[in-house]
Amino acid sequence: MALRAVRGALGFLSRLPVGHDDAAWAAFRTTPVSFPLAGYVLGALVALPLLLPGPSPTVALLFTLGIYLVTGINHIDGVTDLGDALVVHGGPSERRTVMTDTTVGVGGALAVALVVLGVVTAGIGLAAFPVRAVLLVVTAEVGAKLGMGILVCLGAADHEGLGSALTANASPRSVASPVLVAVPAALLTWPRVVPAVATLLAAVLAALFVFRWARVNLDGVSGDVLGATNEVARVAALHAGVMAWTHW
Repeated sequence: MALRAVRGALGFLSRLPVGHDDAAWAAFRTTPVSFPLAGYVLGALVALPLLLPGPSPTVALLFTLGIYLVTGINHIDGVTDLGDALVVHGGPSERRTVMTDTTVGVGGALAVALVVLGVVTAGIGLAAFPVRAVLLVVTAEVGAKLGMGILVCLGAADHEGLGSALTANASPRSVASPVLVAVPAALLTWPRVVPAVATLLAAVLAALFVFRWARVNLDGVSGDVLGATNEVARVAALHAGVMAWTHW
């Protein structure tokens, strides 16, 4: 069951040719712990470009391309929708209406630009210590997926859809398992634990920030909120890791 759930998580969270069958999807949406477990696999894959030789900007570009080649751009769509909702004047109803509009507004375009810029600039910093950076990238990816898992456990959807399909099968009591599975990622840079701890904590704090904003301004957790959480948490985690490794 656990292995099937991880396969489903990889199928949902990436473009890998696994976990696209109904059984894997059913196992994934009832097993929040599969989020961070999939993060270990995806983190190792997206970190590989950092090991390539070349100038830091080029390696950073390849790192960014690698992330979206592996994970796809579905989560970026969430960033676009939340970016548009962020600049709307009005209540949750007005913001949700904007999120269903297929036209990309200025808020959405700016949000995507900032996220991609965040990944690229983090990649430049990571390229300075490539082998150790791989460990931070794995931690960041685990943290981003843990953030999604936390929202699934703590949140509730305001309407039928992807958000409700995931949140309906979890509860606050379910959050312990994803957290416990993610804890080892905070030790990946041992004996220098501060960088990995900072990376993981930054991802969780960013996810909780998105969660609070969505609960107040959207009345719930939707698929777009989960996707945006993944992207925002990754950027926050990568930059926290770079800063911690550089200064501590």
